[in-house]
Amino acid sequence: MLTPARRPLGANLLLVRDHNAALVLDLVRGAEGISRIELAARTGLTAQAITKIVSRLLLDRLITEAGRAGATGGKPRTLLRLNPTARYAVGVHLDRADTTVLLTDLSGRTVARRHRTRGMTAGPRRALDTIVAAVHGILAAVPGTDRLLGVGLACPGPLDHTTGVLHRVTGLPQWDGFPLRDKLAGLLGEPTIVDKDTNAAALAECLSTGTAPGSFAYIYHGRGLGAGLVLDGHVYRGRRTNAGEFGHQVVDLDGAACPCGNQGCLEAVCRVALDAGDIAAAARLVGIGAANLVRLLDIDRIVLGGPIVLDQAEQYQRVVVATIRSQLGEPDWQQVTVTLAAAGRDSIATGAAALARAPLFDITRPDR
Repeated sequence: MLTPARRPLGANLLLVRDHNAALVLDLVRGAEGISRIELAARTGLTAQAITKIVSRLLLDRLITEAGRAGATGGKPRTLLRLNPTARYAVGVHLDRADTTVLLTDLSGRTVARRHRTRGMTAGPRRALDTIVAAVHGILAAVPGTDRLLGVGLACPGPLDHTTGVLHRVTGLPQWDGFPLRDKLAGLLGEPTIVDKDTNAAALAECLSTGTAPGSFAYIYHGRGLGAGLVLDGHVYRGRRTNAGEFGHQVVDLDGAACPCGNQGCLEAVCRVALDAGDIAAAARLVGIGAANLVRLLDIDRIVLGGPIVLDQAEQYQRVVVATIRSQLGEPDWQQVTVTLAAAGRDSIATGAAALARAPLFDITRPDR
């Protein structure tokens, strides 16, 4: 999601009309009401192109006409607004121990929610059965969900976002090489996108703030520890779509053994602290890792989420802030804002649903 000043201009070419429609629809989504004239001015498209795109979006019921705005010395302008119930999207957070399924409307509002105490540790077959049952239950309970855009699923990595195939998820060897996207799409009969949980949470953060996302790191601390990276307004996935393995940076060469096969990974060292009941020590270690990210990427914002964080949010945030400040040589120059996830405990499921909605809008896209 880009600010108007940085928003790319539309192109008056038939071959890119879907891009132009997404550009227009995103502008309508982000406004309380916007006119055709304003859309032309904001996109750089001709009035004729805007008229055609708006007519198509109205026909598809993606937008509606919503009254008129007064004009000085001219004809009042008809305002356009998003029609939230025109389409729906499902978001699935498949975690190690449990599963959360959300149904969201076109605006991103959560319409229905299901939570199940079965996750990846149950193995692929039972986990997929749980997801399918929860998705079918949600769709049956809400009228109009035949207009479904698709399903977004987010889970721990590493995984290949382009193919939806999982790799060696730490501590879950039964998922190694599992074609999660294709298996779930086959069972549900719906378009399906799979991404890392931290990427989905970062996307949710971009959309929930209502401002240009800029560059930041979303750090998720649950049973695992990972990061979603947003650089210049886009989720950064890396060449192999495996960026953000924050928890597997080695911080102690002689530290605790990690299930990934290395020693002294940040995630493993944090786990030792948590097992001892020392949340402050775990938060301090995460703060050190976050300071490393600040040095490496020169980002100025850290977002904290995940159950370990949110269970003792105030203390955790305070320790991370103090640690980052102590680690940076010039903290007043390298100022870093540390916030809690805007979408709270459902950040990952919310972001997963956004993955399914993203192709309709000119927002942070799942293929970038």
